[in-house]
Amino acid sequence: MDRYPARVTHHTAAGPEIPSGRLVLVRHGETEWSRTGQHTGLTDLPLLPEGEADASALVGLLEGFDIRHVRCSPLQRARRTAELAGLRVDEVDPDLLEWDYGGYEGLTTRDLRERLGYPWTVFEHGVVPGDTSGETIEEVAARASRVLDRVLPRLFEGDVALVGHGQALRILTAVYLRQAPRFGANLTFQAGAVGVLAHHHEDPVIDGWNLTG
Repeated sequence: MDRYPARVTHHTAAGPEIPSGRLVLVRHGETEWSRTGQHTGLTDLPLLPEGEADASALVGLLEGFDIRHVRCSPLQRARRTAELAGLRVDEVDPDLLEWDYGGYEGLTTRDLRERLGYPWTVFEHGVVPGDTSGETIEEVAARASRVLDRVLPRLFEGDVALVGHGQALRILTAVYLRQAPRFGANLTFQAGAVGVLAHHHEDPVIDGWNLTG
């Protein structure tokens, strides 16, 4: 028996058919830095054993979807999560990389607030260049828009899974919902969890969030 409700095709009285497929967002399992709260952008950390267990536990949940296409970040924590969750990756997509934190890579929010002397948040104040150039929130949102442009047409065929990272997937969700990128700050997305984006009539909606195996 499916562990998630089946897709429902939506039609409108005058408008076009709305795709019945869903976007299934999979955040990678726990790493050392996600456990300690350090900002983990492009640093390519492996999953912890607990992260591998959480990813493996997603198999049953994901079997309840009609997943026809899987895209994944190139970083090992995402690719390993996809493998353990039973997802066969069709496309490795650099646009699914995590936010490039630049000079704030590896630091916690507490570290940065002590250093900067004000209540810094990444969504409000952004990052500065470091070993990498860093990204603005608008640049992360532009990547999310490119991902959505590629996958939304596939929702007429079935569900699409995107395996990636917490901040980038939160911003992608904001873009999908037709909100400003900073709307993502209102969402929390735990490691090793699943979010589901769908349509209700013509409106993009969150259909499930922080689902676990």
